[in-house]
Amino acid sequence: MAFAESAEGGKPPSREPAGAPERRSWAPLLAVCAGYFMVILDVTVINVAVPVIGRQLSASLTGIQWITDGYTLVFAGFLLTGGALGDRFGNRRVFCSGVAVFTASSAACALAPSSAFLVAARLVEGLGAALIVPGSLALLQQSYPGPAARSRAFGLWGSMAGIAASAGPLLGGLLVSTVGWRWVFLVNLPVGAACLLLTLRHVAPSPRCATRPLDWPAQCAIVTTVALLTGALNEAGRRGWSDPAVLAGLGLAGTAAAAFAVRERLARSPVLPLGLLRSRELSGGAVIGLLFNFGFYGMVFTASLDFQHQRGFSALRTGLALFPAVAMTMFASVLSGRLTRRTGDRPLVVSGMLLAALGLAGWAAAGDDPAYALLVVPLMAAGFGTSFALTGATSTVMGAVPAASAGAASALFNTTRQIGSATGVALGGSLLAAAADPATGLRTSMAVGALAYLTAAGLAWLCVPASTGQK
Repeated sequence: MAFAESAEGGKPPSREPAGAPERRSWAPLLAVCAGYFMVILDVTVINVAVPVIGRQLSASLTGIQWITDGYTLVFAGFLLTGGALGDRFGNRRVFCSGVAVFTASSAACALAPSSAFLVAARLVEGLGAALIVPGSLALLQQSYPGPAARSRAFGLWGSMAGIAASAGPLLGGLLVSTVGWRWVFLVNLPVGAACLLLTLRHVAPSPRCATRPLDWPAQCAIVTTVALLTGALNEAGRRGWSDPAVLAGLGLAGTAAAAFAVRERLARSPVLPLGLLRSRELSGGAVIGLLFNFGFYGMVFTASLDFQHQRGFSALRTGLALFPAVAMTMFASVLSGRLTRRTGDRPLVVSGMLLAALGLAGWAAAGDDPAYALLVVPLMAAGFGTSFALTGATSTVMGAVPAASAGAASALFNTTRQIGSATGVALGGSLLAAAADPATGLRTSMAVGALAYLTAAGLAWLCVPASTGQK
């Protein structure tokens, strides 16, 4: 498959000359991370805001879940589409388009007059996120081809997720408690504008393959799979696990997933070449990403509901209560980015997942109504462990494919991660709704998350390279 170097429109940014100051070389990282910051911020900032949004817009618990999951299911469902579009039209062009869509839909979310309108705007916001994220990793791989520089860039990319995750609950709580929940979305507007300007000025045009067709049947199949799975898990709390609609949704999700696999096997130009999945590092890393997002975002969502509904915390106090977990993500990302060049990825991913599993298991074992002080260490362990593993998992996945398939690999990794987020939120909310005692539902949710982390640790031992030299 031949790739042609071509500008994606407009005047190409000037190339850095040899020996340019190091400070200038980080401009592409700043540009890419600004877009990624918005995407991750909108995953965590909403958690402390949805109880207030639900009350003001008269939304049910299922409606609250859809305000969170509507975003993540479209995000997950269209990530492969975003990766394919980036490979075909150029990652910079698609990345900038995603930033524009995300910023405009954030404004629509802020103006939402009803919960239904807000859910619809969140769906469009998820589409913008799906165009941003595959390009973000591919553009970093393009901008920093050297192994050492790429490891630092991936580590800082992961730390940007930590910063956004850390800022989300606190920022959401502060905004909701002062100027109102609509500002949770309005803060994206200046960030989106800055991201577009930085990207167009400092990120070079990307290679593209104009002859690569888009496999729309496969895209529809994966979107259908994610939507049906998330919808069935969301409705299980209201209808019950044995409800025919829930069972039908789960069955149809499995059928759609099978249809996707068959289509990919038969397609001349599959959206996700099956040859890539034969890589143990790529496929294993993708499943690890699903499991640790499932555990972390399920914990954040259910903890937010527990703090506000059962303990009577305000939105701001909830953000402060969650801060030990999300703040550790920033520190762990930076630390793992430094350590991976010495230890390789496997020790970091395995130890991170084991630590996170201990954190959620500790919460599950703490009793029905533990004092908040007893939950601080489990929160910190889960946040640190998840982020500590992220850099190694990202490096493993992106190092397993040639540069021409960077968009597809990034899309696969982030698709499975967002499926994990969506299912973690959906299952956690349903366990809370279905349990006779909310405390029992919360403890069950934490135990399920701990099991997901343990599974990820075992998978990492088998699939993640033991040392940097193996990648």
